Amino acid sequence: MQGALLLASWSGGKDSCLALWRAVQTGGRPQALLTMLDEDGARSRSHGVRPEVLALQARALGLPQRLGRASWDDYRRVFVEQLRLAAAEGAQAAVFGDIDLDAHREWEEQVCAEAGLRAVLPLWQQSRAGLVREFVDAGFVARIVMVNAALVADKWLGRVFDRGLIDEMLAEGIDPCGEAGEFHTLVVDGPLFVHPLALRDGAVARIGDYRALDLLPA
Repeated sequence: MQGALLLASWSGGKDSCLALWRAVQTGGRPQALLTMLDEDGARSRSHGVRPEVLALQARALGLPQRLGRASWDDYRRVFVEQLRLAAAEGAQAAVFGDIDLDAHREWEEQVCAEAGLRAVLPLWQQSRAGLVREFVDAGFVARIVMVNAALVADKWLGRVFDRGLIDEMLAEGIDPCGEAGEFHTLVVDGPLFVHPLALRDGAVARIGDYRALDLLPA
């Protein structure tokens, strides 16, 4: 990883952030943040974050953005296009925050191979509880911005992701990494950031089984 130019697959959440942090700690040089948006560019895929909030993250990280717009049907094609553009500008690898889902790793290795990049997964097969504690102990701050109410209670929405919350989740039998889609987070501060994000709470939306907190620029 020493000296390699890296494209970070960036959801805005804790796992992609910790993966980037680990890559930087081992000598990687971030090129840009790649985030996939929905077709009209109104929200990020999966996490539902507004592009203006993602832009605040990028500025606080001091990194340019790569934004792809796609439906789920053309997601792979658009993602590979973005990887190829990054490779053309010198990227050697793409960093992903997946932990232990084999299907995700296989997909990432395949799309990177198509674009001539190496897939790097710094969190792969690490202890889930250990990773979230490392994230918090490193000084990162995140909030839960989406919960799947079919899997976890609404009470977690909006909570700050800290040691106390991790212990509560473990006591209730909840995976604190949320690898089954129980919840999603947004990182608002930490050692990679030059300043914390200035955000305010917006409305809570109900999207099927999901409850989403809309964080807005203050």
